[in-house]
Amino acid sequence: MDLPRLGATLQHFGPHAGPDAVVTVARAAERLGFHAVSVSDRLLIPVGPHWTNDAGLPEDTPWDALEVLTWAAAHTRRIRVATGVLNSIFESPVALARRLATLDRLSRGRLDAGIGQGGGTRLPPHYIPEEFAAAGVSPARRGAGFAEHVAAMRACWGPDPVEFRGEHYRVPRSKIGPKPWGDRIPLRFGATARPAIERAARIGDGFVTVAADWDDARTQVGWYRAAGGTGDVVVNVLPAPPGTDVSSADFTAAAVAALDRAAALGADEVHVVTALLGVPAQRQVELLEALATELALPARHP
Repeated sequence: MDLPRLGATLQHFGPHAGPDAVVTVARAAERLGFHAVSVSDRLLIPVGPHWTNDAGLPEDTPWDALEVLTWAAAHTRRIRVATGVLNSIFESPVALARRLATLDRLSRGRLDAGIGQGGGTRLPPHYIPEEFAAAGVSPARRGAGFAEHVAAMRACWGPDPVEFRGEHYRVPRSKIGPKPWGDRIPLRFGATARPAIERAARIGDGFVTVAADWDDARTQVGWYRAAGGTGDVVVNVLPAPPGTDVSSADFTAAAVAALDRAAALGADEVHVVTALLGVPAQRQVELLEALATELALPARHP
């Protein structure tokens, strides 16, 4: 069985975040032969007795995902940069299309955009209301509104003049740039609910999930493929509990086991979430080096 492509997360939240930490991990991942580096997105973390962080989100709001990836891309040459997942409907489709295309141009076509419609940890209704309130967007914009947002962004990436008319978004006939480095930017949809996953199969270029529960992940990938999804499946895994500084041997063993399980459920790419471990960037590099050695990844040099 071929193992999935391997990615690693960048430290863009918490006390160990910073420009040097981003560069340290990104350069190491590229040198070690990893396929990609990625960052997550969160607009805010609610505060109050009503809030239950049942998904273990970082208690610190992450730095802006696209700026962090731009910094990483500027200090690397080959490794792909990915969002996983960016809550796209919190921005206008024109503004976000321009930001994504700018990063894609600056990185010379290395961007993989994981996007979502504003997921969260409250079940139901599968979103964090405070984020929508802060963004000035109604939660009702999810679903069909998210699909329309995607269509409007893709229209912006097409030939000028651009024009788009929908129920929620309108782009007057105009010139909009920059355009992506290639024909398009891959849009992988992050989702957990079956309707959203089936939407990813219909209009997305791939599917992103988190293997917090392997049975759930297997079910989700099954929904995606059964709905006709042919794009890449990306699975995020945490080889150790958040805030744990495990030994390199234990980390490697857990990561290899996760890769095997991800391959068995049909994942094309796996991102090892080292950013949640709560250890400095150099320690994360040591863990990635041990994993790369175990997997005999082909080292690369600048």
